[in-house]
Amino acid sequence: MNPVAFDIFGISIRWYGILISMGMLLGIFLAYYEAKKQGYNPDDIIDLSLWVIPAALIGARLYYVAFQWEYYKGDILKILNTREGGLAVHGGLIAAVLAGYFFTRAKNIPFWKTADIVAPSIALGQAIGRWGNFINGEAYGGPTDLPWGIMVDGVKVHPAFLYESIWDLGLFIFLIIYRRNKKFNGEIFLLYAIIYSVGRFWIEGLRTDSLMFMGLRTAQLISIAIIAFGLVLYFIMRRR
Repeated sequence: MNPVAFDIFGISIRWYGILISMGMLLGIFLAYYEAKKQGYNPDDIIDLSLWVIPAALIGARLYYVAFQWEYYKGDILKILNTREGGLAVHGGLIAAVLAGYFFTRAKNIPFWKTADIVAPSIALGQAIGRWGNFINGEAYGGPTDLPWGIMVDGVKVHPAFLYESIWDLGLFIFLIIYRRNKKFNGEIFLLYAIIYSVGRFWIEGLRTDSLMFMGLRTAQLISIAIIAFGLVLYFIMRRR
């Protein structure tokens, strides 16, 4: 597919940006509705998004640039030019969580309860956003003979973007169902972090465009750290 959806005054609007925006807007809408349902001030969700979304975009870019520094060093214009690609999900998630934490402290509202409200929205947004990778012809895996493989440069490869999209969609459905019976504030967000990271670890092993650190895939290293930290925190909070 052509990655450019249309042009406005000579500026190309890409499908990737459209899909990311759709995922964000739908996620905000669902979190707003859930907040209202729980008796939580839904306007706080709108305010939260104004903190979290810019932080996520900046974090995703800085994370990517940090692990591709040899390419970007000495040219600040390349760093600022996100239209050429270069956003990393883990960087965005880390920055978003930090921004969300400081926002809830500033507004004096419960962090973990807020995190539980928005966690399913994050999973849904990721499920939608991954299709932008398909349109860009990126985030695919190595060669495969499986019937659902896709053709890239004449080679049949794993549609890694599709695997993650399905995983994220399944995670979204699970969290929506399970949150009716959650045991403590923070449980839904921690389950999101752990389950997403399990899937990301496996899927990252199939990809051919991974960011690397000392010969290892950074997304797998971060996923292991999140799983370990998340499990420890989960059992501590559940026991309390």
